[in-house]
Amino acid sequence: MVGRERELRGWRTGGGLGFACGVVCVCLAGAGCSGQGAAGQGADAGDPVAVLRRAADRLVAAGSAKARTAMEMASGGTRVTIRGEGVYDFEGRLGRLKVRLPQDPAGTSEHRPITELLAPGALFMKNRGAGVPEDKWVRVATASLSDGNLVTGGATDPFAAAEVLRGTRTATFVGRTELAGTEVRHYRGTADLDRAARDASGGNRKALAAAAEGFATAEVPFDAYLDDEGRIRKVRHRFSFSNGRDEGTVAVASTTLLYDFGAAVRVRLPEDEDIYAGKIAAEPGEVTGGAADGKN
Repeated sequence: MVGRERELRGWRTGGGLGFACGVVCVCLAGAGCSGQGAAGQGADAGDPVAVLRRAADRLVAAGSAKARTAMEMASGGTRVTIRGEGVYDFEGRLGRLKVRLPQDPAGTSEHRPITELLAPGALFMKNRGAGVPEDKWVRVATASLSDGNLVTGGATDPFAAAEVLRGTRTATFVGRTELAGTEVRHYRGTADLDRAARDASGGNRKALAAAAEGFATAEVPFDAYLDDEGRIRKVRHRFSFSNGRDEGTVAVASTTLLYDFGAAVRVRLPEDEDIYAGKIAAEPGEVTGGAADGKN
């Protein structure tokens, strides 16, 4: 694969806001513009279901944004939160996040932040641990993951999070509120991952289809907060999946915050020689392991 570099220096249009599944389980063990059409006239002006299904398209029109993520997991009475921060190019479907694992009970963390690069159909991770050399990246095909990388990386790909809303089945307008100084409209509803997969972009279609099969249920409850241009400012999904062991179902709440629309994004994907192609060592409590795929 030839490394790719994309740089977006867009205009500022608004203000603002594992790995494999195994690492997740290891942690558990241890104001609007005119001329924008219906969305610009007010995101609550029409049918909530229709508004939410086109929210991902409004992000593509915005170009890019900064992002913060939080993933809360609960299993067997234990609760942990993994946090991430970075940038995402919605036009190029490329992003970069720095993901921090939670501290242990003593207040320290044995893991350095993991750098993640998000690309259509792929997740790249550095500082993955588990026997991976420090200077190498691990590449995972998102369609090969039973959760479609909605959970595996410890952060939901911001565009995938938006495309889940393409599967909105039912939704209600809760009311207006304020988020980080921006007026937003709060919606609550349920999305169906099978429908989301059918209507998603090419880069997310297979991954969302895998999630529809891999999660305990394809129904995803959510809360979404849209600004006056119909752009997602915050979305919170609630997923559930079996961890493959005796503890049963793991409940996951994934939150994505988007802000500073039009921010510059620069993402360079690794060269072939920088990708680790060996076996990833298993960790205690891992649900999935396996080798890095080493392909683009």
